[in-house]
Amino acid sequence: MIRIRRALPQDAAGMGLAHVSAWRSAYAGILPAHYLAGLSAVREAAAYERAISRRAHGHAAFVATIDAEDAPPGTRLPPGGLVVGFSTGGRARRPNLADGEIETLYVVDDWRDRGIGRRLLRAQAAHLRALHCRSVLVWVLAENPARWFYERLGARTVAWEEIVIAGRPVIQQAMLWERVDSLLAATAGTHG
Repeated sequence: MIRIRRALPQDAAGMGLAHVSAWRSAYAGILPAHYLAGLSAVREAAAYERAISRRAHGHAAFVATIDAEDAPPGTRLPPGGLVVGFSTGGRARRPNLADGEIETLYVVDDWRDRGIGRRLLRAQAAHLRALHCRSVLVWVLAENPARWFYERLGARTVAWEEIVIAGRPVIQQAMLWERVDSLLAATAGTHG
């Protein structure tokens, strides 16, 4: 069974692995191969562990985990289950665009198309509503096909900007749900 729950510091290692896996998959051909090859699950895990422990600016992380019955045979599961996806978010880093922000949403390739992304977004939206955020945004690279996922859930592009990753300029877009309740409605019917 896939479970969605609040992340604990011990989930950080699985989050780091999921982050690197998702970036290598989603950004192949978009970002330089040497940069993607050099991503470190250990470094990412350390950053997520700090964020989970600090909870600054209303920050929250949610993980999607599986237990032994759903894991491939011979897989050694950490306590709390194997992380197959996660999301992070909190109050918006740029409050002039929205009140709340989904900072990350990653699902490991083998676990995509099972509703995990929707369930993680729903958990974040509920958290942001509890923080009294009325609107929510997510930044996504313009070349990332995930932007269509957000569009199908009702987000619309409200800003574009050029950033530099690994020495390469790329365009990212801010996608907004003007009402956090519209994101909750778009993800209704997902279990968890």
